[in-house]
This record gives sequence, C-alpha cells and structure tokens, in this order.
Amino acid sequence: MTTRILPAVADPDAARSLITLLSQLPDSEPLRAVPDSAALLDTLAALTHQSVADLPDVVVVHEHLGPLPALELIREVALRFPAVGVVLVSADPTAGLYSAAMDAGARGLVGLPLSYDELAARVTAAAQWAAGMRRHLGAGDAAPAGPGGRVITVSGAKGGVGATLLATQLALAAQTSGPFERGAVLIDLDLLCGDVGSYFDVQFRRSVADLAGIADISPQVLTEAVFTHETGLSMLIAPAEGERGEDVGESTARQLLAVVRARYDVVIVDCGSHMNSANAAAIEAADVAVLVTTPDVIAVRAVNRMVRMWDRLRIRKAADTLTVVNRHTRSSAIQPQLIARITGTGVARNVIPAAFREVQEAQDAGRIQDLDARSQVRRAMWAVAAELGLAAPEQAASGGRRRGRRS
Repeated sequence: MTTRILPAVADPDAARSLITLLSQLPDSEPLRAVPDSAALLDTLAALTHQSVADLPDVVVVHEHLGPLPALELIREVALRFPAVGVVLVSADPTAGLYSAAMDAGARGLVGLPLSYDELAARVTAAAQWAAGMRRHLGAGDAAPAGPGGRVITVSGAKGGVGATLLATQLALAAQTSGPFERGAVLIDLDLLCGDVGSYFDVQFRRSVADLAGIADISPQVLTEAVFTHETGLSMLIAPAEGERGEDVGESTARQLLAVVRARYDVVIVDCGSHMNSANAAAIEAADVAVLVTTPDVIAVRAVNRMVRMWDRLRIRKAADTLTVVNRHTRSSAIQPQLIARITGTGVARNVIPAAFREVQEAQDAGRIQDLDARSQVRRAMWAVAAELGLAAPEQAASGGRRRGRRS
C-alpha cells in the first residue's frame, strides 16, 4: 500500500531535499510541497470534500513554515482532519518540544539535519496511525446501542429575558443531580454573542466555530473542541470572535447533534434570541424546545412572533414548544395561563421569580455554578429541570449531589 506524504515547507531548497529523501522511503509517494500554513489547510480542505481517502496519509510540517505557528497549525490539522498523521520537523527536537507537539496532535518529531532512518520510522508510524483512524471513520462512528441522548434547546423570545441563565442551570442540574451515566453537555449556539463561557469564566482555545467545515465530526474531533468544567459539565462555547459564527451552518449543527447525542445523555443547547440556520436545525431536531419570556407585553409578543416564524418555516409548531416564564411576580398583569392562550404554547408549571439580586454576585464572578442552592431563582430553575426529567424533584429542591470532574 502506497503512503501519500504531503510536505509543508516554505524554503524551496529545503522542500526539494525533503522530497528527495521521502521518495526513497519504501512504498511512498511524496506530493508537491505546499509553501505556507494557509495553502496546507486549503489543500486538505479541498481534498476532504471529495473523500477521506483522497487526503494524504501523512503531512510533514517544517517548524518555520509560517505564518501560523507550527504547533498551532498541527493542532488545527489534528482537529479538522483527524485521518491525517502529522510529523513535525525541527532543528531543536527537545523533550519539551516533543511533549508540546504530541499535545497538539502530532504523531512524531524529526530532528534536523534529516536522517533517513529517523524520518522513515516517524513517517511509517504516522501512516499506520492514519490507516487505523480511517478504518475507524469508515465504520461510521455509530452511536452505542440504545436510545441517544435527549436534546433540549433554550431560546429567548427576545434579548435579555434570561435564556442563557436557564440553560446553564438546566445543564448543571442534569450533570450534578440527574441519574445519567454519560453526563450532560452545554452547547452555545448563540453564535454572534454567546455568553455561556462568561457565565463560567471559561477561556478555551476551541469553540463551536472550529467544527465548521469538518466533513466528519468524529469523537476525537469532538473531544478536542469540548471543555470539561470543574463540575464535570462538558461545554462547547461560542467563538470569541462573533463573525466566526457565520461559518457554522445547518449541516455542522446537525452533524454535531448526532455526535453529542451518541456521547451524552443530556444535550442542552443555548440558541439565543436570534435565528440562524444552525440553531434552527437544533430547534427542529430537539426533543424539547424551550422559549423563555418575561411576563410583559413586549416579551410575550416576541414569543408570538417567534413561534409563528417557527411554524411558517416548518421548524416547530407552537403546541410542541414549552414556554418558561422568568421574573414572575404575583402582581404581574400577564400570568402564565394568559401567555398559554396568547401564544398557543405549553407553559411550564414552575415559574421563575423576579429576584435578580440573588444571581448577580455569582454571575459577575463568572461562577454561575456557585449560585446559592437556597435562592429562589436557583430552586425554581432546578424545578423546571425536574419538570423536564433532568433531575429528580427531591434532588432538584435540595441542590442534588456534586460530581467530581470526569476524565
């Protein structure tokens, strides 16, 4: 079997030397070298649109390729093209660099000047790893036997009604109090201005946008993009640069949901208050679609507009939508029963009281997981979680048990 090898080297003389040496390896086929990181990623992207089999088996990256730093480039290739083995070439192959390269996703490190034996050993090992990965991908990454995880989307009728806060509490309730072996994942599909990361003070190099354009979101790719919080809750955060959210389309969202359903028992998706193709796909595929509103005329009218739009676009019918009332008071002119009649949606039995001061300290600290279990807001939101089957009622009322971080 022929091993196809793509050199990524900026210097033409170094590229010729590398190709000459690669051509001497048994059953190898060196391809034309690419001169920079952008050309490498574009080449791989173009090939993967045809078939995984069209990708090179091994990419050999010179440390001075540029403009993207070599380790960052390797991490990008490993995430987007998991069926490709990457070998790094460096003039300073220290133990520290080896460790950093492996963490980034490389399959080997070769020192300069190049040695035939060392290069052959590293390329062969990377090619064998790539062949195994392709056999795995060819099997389709099927979901385990039995039903997949439940998907619950949380949308705001308009901005500022508390959808993200509710999404975080539903996810925490499922993770720490729910009877689920495979845990919960919280996905931020409010792609332009998602705040899930801020609620938990998460600063992570990966986001949902890194999954855009990937032909096959394998379990390994998903693992690279997921952040595991100290509570054990898994998260896929929105991109820090909102414009990158435009890259996430319907196909990415559908593929992502299929993969996370297979891995987690509960999938909570924060869809924000602005529709796009990705969150529309999530709402359509969801087992439960939650709309959050406040008990005022403007917000309830926004619920009406949203569910009518979902119906026109054949995303979801109003009767299949659950509205949750936030910042409720007994003196509110618009009560849940009236909201149900106006909107045609179901309305959650549990309403969330207007007690923002209880939330503010934990929210401002970026530690929403520390919201006092005795607070009215926390208790009400976890009661909604119990209503949705995400936690047992008695555990939701008491705050449940806290699990350690999962490996």
